[in-house]
Amino acid sequence: MKIGFGYDIHPLKSGENLILGGEQITFEKGLEGHSDADVIVHALMDALLGASGQGDIGILFPDNDPKFKDISSLYLLKEVKELLDFKKYDICNIDITVVLEKPKISRYYSAIKNNIANILQLPFENINIKSSTNEGLGIIGKEQAIAVFCVVLLDSVKT
Repeated sequence: MKIGFGYDIHPLKSGENLILGGEQITFEKGLEGHSDADVIVHALMDALLGASGQGDIGILFPDNDPKFKDISSLYLLKEVKELLDFKKYDICNIDITVVLEKPKISRYYSAIKNNIANILQLPFENINIKSSTNEGLGIIGKEQAIAVFCVVLLDSVKT
């Protein structure tokens, strides 16, 4: 068994789309980044890569490579899944915490979990997502950024 931890943060900016877990979220600001800036999927990919000893998303998908400009993070997650399959790892479970002041995202949990479950070929119930505020503190509390923490458990496939 291997445990992986992932973290990501992106600044909020007017005029950008807010994509979380592959879902378009209705909000007056979006996340700024090289790809679609999906902090949920970025933290998840880093957790998966960390647990499997495969580095991080900056190594696999560098932000100075034009081919990743505005790319869907779900597409990149599919590539991480293929790498895990090649390395013979099964994903046991995923736990995600989104830290943001606004918007409230609980109504999107099911859709986000479905997006992740479909890409990773994982049962819906093996994915947990929750959110918390930063109680008005720091750049997250001032609604200038969204951060995500993610923990995953992998199991080596016995051959």
